Amino acid sequence: MAERQRRAGSHVRPPLPEPLPPSIDGTACLVVDDHTHLDHEADDATVRALLLAAERVGVPRAVQIGCDLASARWTVGAVERFPQLLGGVAIHPNEAPRLAEQGALDDALAEIERLAAHPRVRVVGETGMDRFRTDHDDAAAARAQEDSFRAHVEMAERLGLVLQIHDRDSHDDVLRVLREEGAPERTVFHCFSGDVEMARFCAAQGWFLSFAGVLTFKNAGPLREALRAVPLEQVQVETDAPYLTPAPYRGRPNAGYLVPLTVRTMAEVLDRPVEDVCTVLARTGEELYGPW
Repeated sequence: MAERQRRAGSHVRPPLPEPLPPSIDGTACLVVDDHTHLDHEADDATVRALLLAAERVGVPRAVQIGCDLASARWTVGAVERFPQLLGGVAIHPNEAPRLAEQGALDDALAEIERLAAHPRVRVVGETGMDRFRTDHDDAAAARAQEDSFRAHVEMAERLGLVLQIHDRDSHDDVLRVLREEGAPERTVFHCFSGDVEMARFCAAQGWFLSFAGVLTFKNAGPLREALRAVPLEQVQVETDAPYLTPAPYRGRPNAGYLVPLTVRTMAEVLDRPVEDVCTVLARTGEELYGPW
């Protein structure tokens, strides 16, 4: 019985946290959820309710990421239906090997570029490398991931869009490709997972680091050190919803309205007022993605 109740509780959405305060100039908080997957929700009514909940706690803007063809198409429709959203489209690195094996990767990339032409799509991503789910000995899969990543980097640069990076157990490969291809000026490491040295290197290149709810986990000491090592002006906050729910709700569904939990952890780590952190995050979000 207890185990059934525990599993049932894992599907219950957490309550709304304390809202973020106004920015230091007294204006409304405009923190951006830098990376979310609202296409995973059941329907538009649920999406609308979650966006309104996020707005109530000071997170009125979000970047919706579609990372396969179906979700990229959904994203383009969503940014038209929901003014709170801007969009990003790409082929996820774990999707690229399957498409390459079918001989469909080039066509998929061409469709991503067509979708990226929408004026409310401001991001190419998430794209990158993933050695967590891809066998290290699978040379064909690794090659497909890298080929896809290079194509996305070139696309973002040519279209003048933000590049959002997916980097899981692939730090050296991701940095190598960015060095060889030349990263766009506005490059964001989604759900940054590197160490202090990598954080400093990325910041020195002018890139941006986006921190998710992982920052709030007890075992995230190295990630908190990475946050301390970079200018706040090169930092963003995200949910990666419905994944990576911040403490104390780890294991339950994530959503944009939980961003304040991560922002408050940022403020504690940096020993800065929450209002100050909100102001910088909001300003950087608009500098990256433009007006909503």
